Formats: sequence, C-alpha cells, structure tokens
Amino acid sequence: MESSLVFPRDGNIFRSFGFGPQRAVPYPTVHHAFIDRAKQYPDAIALCDLSQNKPVEVPYGNLLRYAQFIALQLQNHGVVPGSRIVLATKRSVEMVAGILGILMCGAQYIPLDGAVVPDQTLEHAVIQSQSSVALCTGAFRSRLHSFAQLSSVLVLEELLAEAERTGFQVDTTRLICEGDQSSGCYVIYTSGTTGTPKGVDVTHRNVTNVVCHASGNLGISRGSRVGQVLSISFDMGAWEILGSLSNGATLVLRGSDWHAALQQVDTLICTPSILGRYRPEDFPNIRCIATAGEPCSQSLADKWVANGATFYNCCGPTEATIINTMHRHKLGQQLTIGRPLPNTSVYILDDRQIPVAIGEVGTMWAGGAGITRGYLGQPEKTAECYRYDPFVDDGHSMMFNTGDLARWLPDGNLETLGRNDDQVKIKGFHVELDGVSASLASCPGVMEAATIMVQGDLVVFITPQALDL
Repeated sequence: MESSLVFPRDGNIFRSFGFGPQRAVPYPTVHHAFIDRAKQYPDAIALCDLSQNKPVEVPYGNLLRYAQFIALQLQNHGVVPGSRIVLATKRSVEMVAGILGILMCGAQYIPLDGAVVPDQTLEHAVIQSQSSVALCTGAFRSRLHSFAQLSSVLVLEELLAEAERTGFQVDTTRLICEGDQSSGCYVIYTSGTTGTPKGVDVTHRNVTNVVCHASGNLGISRGSRVGQVLSISFDMGAWEILGSLSNGATLVLRGSDWHAALQQVDTLICTPSILGRYRPEDFPNIRCIATAGEPCSQSLADKWVANGATFYNCCGPTEATIINTMHRHKLGQQLTIGRPLPNTSVYILDDRQIPVAIGEVGTMWAGGAGITRGYLGQPEKTAECYRYDPFVDDGHSMMFNTGDLARWLPDGNLETLGRNDDQVKIKGFHVELDGVSASLASCPGVMEAATIMVQGDLVVFITPQALDL
C-alpha cells in the first residue's frame, strides 16, 4: 500500500509518524551481550540479592561461571538448541543464573513464578514445552515431579552448590554460546479467552531490539543499579533482568521489603500502580523510571519528574515484546505513550485495516523488530491476531493487533483511548474477562459465570448448578 493513499497531502507523514528510526543492534542474542560484559568487567557486581537474610553480591565473572555450569548440565541431560525449558522459581541468584544458563545452551526459557503460577498454566507450559527437562528452585521440585513427561527436574540450588564444590571454572575460549537472532529467547504466558493460557513465543531479535540499544535500554550502563521488583512471569521482568545484565549494570533483587529495595536502586522499571504506592521525596536515589503495563496518570509522572527523575512512559503488549513506544515526559507536557522505538512501527487503522488521519481514533497495530512468532500451539489464535504487514514490502514482516484504541497527535506522539475488546490490565498483566468467566464456569457446581471490572477490581457473578433456597 502506498503511503500517498493514506495522507494525500503529505505522504511522508505516514512514515515519519509510524516508523521508528532504523538502527543496527550490536548483538545477535542477549546472552552474547551478557558474556561480553562479563569478560570486560569480571569483578563488577552483577547481582545484589536482597531476598536473603543479608545482602548477597555476585560479580559478573561468578555469574558467568554459574550460567556456564548450568548450560553444561542441561546439555548433559539432552537439551539441544531450540529446546524449551520450564523455569519454576522464586526471585534469587539461582533464578538469574538459570535464565542465563538456558539461553547459553541455545534453549528458550519459560519463566513461571513458582509461588503463584496456577496448576493449569504450569501443566500447559510443561506439555507445550515438549521438553523432558525442567529447572526449578528447591521449593517447587515436587510440583514439577508430578509430570510424567519430565524425566529430569534439575534444582538450581544444587547445581550452584556443585559448581562451588567441584571448583568449576570458565574457559572463556570455549564458552557454550548457542543461538542467533532468530532463536527463541523466552515464552510468556498470558490470559486466554477460553481459559487456556496463551504462550507468546519471543525471539532474541525481539528482545535485543529493546534492551541492547537506546532508547529501550534507558541509558543503563556499568555503574547503574537496576531494580528487579517484578514477577518473572511478566515480560517487564525480562526488561529488568536482561536489560541490566546486557549493559553491565548491577541488578538489585528485592526481598519482601519493597521500600528497602527501592532505596538501593537508581533505575526502576514498573507499572504505574506499583510506582503510585511511593512518595518521590523518599527516593532521591531513583534517577530513571520507566512505566508500562497499564495507563499512567499525568499527576504521577509529574511528581517524579519534579523530584528530578527522568521519566519514560511506555506502551506495548507482550506480543510486541515488552514495549514498542516510549515517551520521555517533561513538566508542562501532555503525558503520552510517545513514538515507536527504533526498528519498530505503529499503525492506527480502521476496521478495514486502512490508516486513519491524524487525530482520528483507530485500532493500534504494531510492527517491526518486536513482533513475536505468535502463540505456541495455537495457530488459529495466531492467525486471528497477527497479519502480514502490508506497509512493509518484504513479503514476510508481520504486524499485531494490540486491541488498543489510539490516535496520532499533531506532534507525532500517540494517545491511547482504551480498548476495543474485553481485555483489561490488572497490575500490568493482561486479563481477558471471558477467560476468567470460562475458568470459573469449569469449576464443579458452577453453571454460568460472568466477570466485569469495577474501579480497578474484578467482580464475578456465578449461577450455581443447584440452588437451595
């Protein structure tokens, strides 16, 4: 489709508004970036774990050693490039080492918060991964051992203890470093309309485009201290972890005391609902904030900017990899979701998938380097939400229907205006109301169920199969 058909008076507007700048990504995978940082700064602190009784610090050299040992053990258990590995864990040094070990042997990790993941999602992930090996922290071993498909469940605490006991050392000339930009990086599970979780299949190309160069890397570099406060089941958790370690920063893993953790960081990635719990004046150390996952209020952004923080308001579904638009907010400006990231695109389309004019409301579609491979094992759902991109003449690029209503502002920034479906966001997680209702309706004794959202809370109505009045 020619852009001149979209804006007859100025065809260049379509591209200047909708397409981010083209930039080369310096690494094919995120673990290539991490390995470079570990070689450059082996003694720099990679992790500061506040979830322990006293803080534990791990240098980059040691974290590389742990990751390499885990990668070797996975290979010894038959894991090959392209495998998918369920990772059921709690926030810990072991969690991060497990992620890196999986990636270094060319496999794709499926991050699940072992303390809260529903049985249905865990079962779905194990079956869809088609792997005979899983990784976990010790508390969740028994949950994984219940699956006959898994011949090996490797416990991360035991692997790291064995690396220490045997004195395992890294030969940096013979590192396990499998994979390329087309390799799978991780799978994130989101809500489904039938109650079946959807596994979004994310590649290294998708992720490196966010974390390995500006503006998605937020200027993170050696000396930065990045908070790891979110669940690893949330794709913004990958932004925290991989964005920090691919750029040489210190990743600060929070414990149960959020306040203490936030006082230890200068860069914070979180949802507006989390950020809104805290007063900016209590955290002068926080110099850079990125919010995403749900709408952010103008007043919240203004408060943190007035306190001296650089504030980025971002937007993007899991299917477009973490974020695909970003706006650096300044006092006195209207808060928007900004413009497309480098190597990405955004289209505001009508029901016929034709671009609308500036100021007109349409559905936001995302394109470019962040578009993921679709939903694991759900080709019909993938075909429903993903389309070939008619605005890129290469025959293979895809675009994704975000379901967000939006419009272009005259200055080229984007304004979001709600949803065109029943999907809502709870603490940054996409939740489909029909999916909640379907799950409830499958419970014994329930004939029908309906779900609505009222002032940020889910409200559920059920009709029992039998009612004794």
